[in-house]
Order: sequence, then structure tokens, then C-alpha cells
Amino acid sequence: MKPTFLVLDDDEIFSATLARALTRRGFDTTVMHSGEEALQAARQTAFDYATIDLHLVRDSGLQWIALLREALPLARLLVLTGYASIATAVQAVKLGADDYLAKPANVDAILSALQFDSKSTAPEISPVLDDHAAPFTVNRLEWEHIQRVLVEHQGNISSTARALRMHRRTLQRKLAKKPAP
Repeated sequence: MKPTFLVLDDDEIFSATLARALTRRGFDTTVMHSGEEALQAARQTAFDYATIDLHLVRDSGLQWIALLREALPLARLLVLTGYASIATAVQAVKLGADDYLAKPANVDAILSALQFDSKSTAPEISPVLDDHAAPFTVNRLEWEHIQRVLVEHQGNISSTARALRMHRRTLQRKLAKKPAP
């Protein structure tokens, strides 16, 4: 029996490409473009794996993690986002995600994050982090702190700026300039 994979992503091109690549690797893949559709599919099919886009058109993928975890208690859930930050990664894991990955991500990176070898569906040991990895820059640490405070204020720029004691426009400029990892 093929392992089942649910893809929740509102980007039709990305989700179709990911679905084709997963199907070629032996997964029975279902694509949904909204959280409601994904939750309904999860209640009907016991998916083994799922990817959840963080920024959907109508809402945040974060609000669907706990609901999908409840519907799929044994599934491996991976959050994908083009807006990665430590704050949202921590929040996603607290809500029930198994891992978090920044876009653009190819199928090999996705399967690796789900602890799979890219050529088979056999589980492998998680990679160990490099002890000699470069530390974050000051700009990166500042950006991560801003992201955490932004999450605490439910994405409200004005209240986040007040909490950080900075002008709203300054905050918007800093958010627009994501530093390299």
C-alpha cells in the first residue's frame, strides 16, 4: 500500500509540481488549496504525511496545524513557508508540527525534513547539526526578535512597533529587509 501525502498550499503551480514529484516517488498525493478542504480530506483519509503552507490566501496555515494534528494524530506534519522566522517555527512546533522548512524547497528537502531518503520512502536518521555552523548576525537576530514580537501581537504592525518602541515605518522597513541566514 502506498504511503499517503496531503499537500495544503494555495500556490497551484508549487502544489502541482510537488504532487507530481511525490507521486513519482511512490506517494498517493492529495492537494488541497484551503484549510477547510484539507481538514475535510484529513477526516476522510488517514494521511501518513502532510505539508502545510504558512501563508494561505484567506488565513494562516498556523491555525490549521492543531486541527490537522487532531485529525491525523500519527501523521508527520511539515510546515512550509516563504516567510520563515524562529518565532513562527516555534509556534508551529508548539501547535503540533513535526518540522518547519523555508521555501523554496524541492521534494528532496521536504522528504529529508520528514526524515526520508530522497530515493526511497524508508525512514532515515535525522541529520546532526554542524557544531561549526556560523552564528546568526546581529541583523538576523534583530529580525528574528521582531518576528517573535510580531507573532505575539497577531501580526499587528502598529502594536508591534509600540511594543518595540520604534516608529511603524521603521518597523516596516526592517521587516522588508530579511537578512541572510
